[in-house]
Amino acid sequence: MSIYQNYQDIISQLPENVKLVTVSKTNPVEKIREVYDLGQRAFGENKVQELLEKESVLPNDIEWHLIGHLQTNKVKYIAGFVAIIESIDSEKLLKEVNKEALKNNRKINILLQVKIAKEDTKFGLTVDEAKDIFNNYLNGNYPNIEIKGLMGMASFVDDEIQIREEFSILKNLFDELSELKPLETLSMGMSGDFPLAIKCGSNSVRVGSAIFGERNY
Repeated sequence: MSIYQNYQDIISQLPENVKLVTVSKTNPVEKIREVYDLGQRAFGENKVQELLEKESVLPNDIEWHLIGHLQTNKVKYIAGFVAIIESIDSEKLLKEVNKEALKNNRKINILLQVKIAKEDTKFGLTVDEAKDIFNNYLNGNYPNIEIKGLMGMASFVDDEIQIREEFSILKNLFDELSELKPLETLSMGMSGDFPLAIKCGSNSVRVGSAIFGERNY
């Protein structure tokens, strides 16, 4: 199917309250522009260098999401324009984002990435670490960041029960923290599991290959 057909298919599956972040990593500018022209504005990139190259040539009303693991020494390159960093996986990184946000005279929106998958390959905070950071945030420790919500990735397995359990960990944490201060975004679900993620409470999904097609590398 074409990008147009794929995009319309995804949109048709999303309830009104669920945001689509189109994962544009490794895809060329021409393909991103094609999705942009369909009305999509939120795009997610994994790598800072690739994000910088695309941001410089694509329309400036694109809402760029940094969704991959972010090294502290790369924060300064995106701090001036990134709409949200979805992958805050350590307090060290959070402090660096706060510092660079101050230098740019802005508040940077972030999601805390929580490790919910049983796999060892995923980055992320433990539930307790996320709670500690959130309490520090409520106490005013990071004045130049806004914690908008949580992000998590389930294991890449076919076991729907396991995936549902992992998503539920994040949803329960989201609800618990929202009692302290209302959160907006629960980012769960990708091309392979977003319908289940939505059933488990996700209101933001990151979809790439189901729109652009499978990559050959």
